[in-house]
Amino acid sequence: MRENVLSLLDQNTKLYGERIALGKKNKYGWKELTYKGLGLLAKQFASYLITDLQMQKGEKMAILSESMPEMGACLFASVISGMVTVPLDNKLTIYELESILTSCQPSVMAVSQANIEKAFELQKRIPSIKHLVLMDEPKYDSKIPSIYSLPSGRECKWRHRSLRDTALIIYTSGTTGAPKGVQTTFGNMTTQVLEMNKVLPEILPHETVNLLSILPMNHLFELTVGFSSFLNRGSSIFYPQSLKPNDVLADMREKKIDFMIVVPAFLKLLKSTIESDIRSWSDEEKLLFEKSYSAAEYITDYNIKRQLFRSILAKFGGNFYGFITGGAPLDPSVGEFFERIGIKIFQGYGLSETSPIISLDRGDDRKLLSVGPVLDSYEAKIDSETGELLVKGPSVMKGYYNNQEKTDEVLEPDGWLHTGDIAEFDEDGRLYITGRIKNMIVLSGGKKVFPEEVEAVLETNPNFAEICVFGATRTSGAKDGTEEIMTVIVPTQEVFTKYPDRTELEAFINQEVKNLAIKLAPYKRPVNIVVRKEPLPRTATRKVKRNVVKEETIALS
Repeated sequence: MRENVLSLLDQNTKLYGERIALGKKNKYGWKELTYKGLGLLAKQFASYLITDLQMQKGEKMAILSESMPEMGACLFASVISGMVTVPLDNKLTIYELESILTSCQPSVMAVSQANIEKAFELQKRIPSIKHLVLMDEPKYDSKIPSIYSLPSGRECKWRHRSLRDTALIIYTSGTTGAPKGVQTTFGNMTTQVLEMNKVLPEILPHETVNLLSILPMNHLFELTVGFSSFLNRGSSIFYPQSLKPNDVLADMREKKIDFMIVVPAFLKLLKSTIESDIRSWSDEEKLLFEKSYSAAEYITDYNIKRQLFRSILAKFGGNFYGFITGGAPLDPSVGEFFERIGIKIFQGYGLSETSPIISLDRGDDRKLLSVGPVLDSYEAKIDSETGELLVKGPSVMKGYYNNQEKTDEVLEPDGWLHTGDIAEFDEDGRLYITGRIKNMIVLSGGKKVFPEEVEAVLETNPNFAEICVFGATRTSGAKDGTEEIMTVIVPTQEVFTKYPDRTELEAFINQEVKNLAIKLAPYKRPVNIVVRKEPLPRTATRKVKRNVVKEETIALS
């Protein structure tokens, strides 16, 4: 295990020493850690956790931060010291974070300077958080220790961990009530890293690459693939300061980036940026592009494509080769655009509950509608009655933390995991995801929202008699084909009496929803609010028929 997962640190420190491991763009330039520097910082922090803070094996360390090199040091330190790591989404509200932290009860929180005030407030609310540690360089007025100012040069012994031990608890969203924390074991992580070691040679132009990382490190897609798997190969990972496409492209040129791991929404935005640039070209240049683009449909040699579109590819820095994309469905027209101009697209599929990759399309016969063959370590089958995909293998989670009821809903006693996705295989064994059984809403950026958590917040309003939240598919604009959060509200009779005018009624309900929605992260707030007079259709057991409400609402809109 030590050779394969987050604790690959010792081995890679020796192998890659002075090579850049992690770097972050800031207003002064690039802050970078070599493999050797990352190892020293991680061991320094681990020694402090064991010796000074007296952390015991199995205690939890939460990390509240934007993506930055020091987050890698905190992850490794947590492993060395025997702790369980809980990476948090720093965009969640205090209200949502309090719910998660109440669930997992961390003893330590590592926090970036940008999130320090939020951390102080959370420490007041969560008695288990005994220690805060700053991840940035220390400031003269810092009230808490920084990982850079801790005692150095001390040796600390690695605490043994079995493959069944929990490495990470990943909360799939900041839910109210009983949050679902996916317990990812060292065995899960090891399997994923070994599987990626097998498939990455089919994908990457050479063994070590420069990777630009734009996904948050509280997501397993980034932690397993973008962080662990690429560090394991000696690659250099860089984090941009801004996610604006032109800023990202500038960073790609500066750092000679070879590869990226993204969600489909970013690809769509990048395509729009390139197309906008093309529109500013002369008529002659535009005509040449259109002819080349049409011809590229029939060209299979990527070197020829890259020559045809070298002026566009120069904006990526000249070295850029391709993307792995996942987290949401890829619009085939977006994938086709990049493939034609000589940039390869490798589409993956997975869940937090599977650590996360289940399948990844690769090779020369990729299909833009498919998420590829499942990884070798999985068994997979389709339920003959429902069409649901079920998977089994060593990457499947241990279960939801302290939530056996929810675990039993998705994980069979014999190890089969219900993915909630409707799927099919073609004759070559490629997987196609065709729909979802789950209520979960997948937004354009791959963010996942559970209707129940939005409803739990809105149900606190005494003016609302009934509430139903679901994902509605956009049919126009830049987000065409993606889902947005729609909320149907049935007000109380008193509200109908008070506001007989329909316009005034809708204005009142909209404002009430907005007032409550500040308790939710911005991406979880309802975009469309529909006021309904009739009671919501329900089953015999009084459950709202969400799909019926959705169909009726969309039919009327």
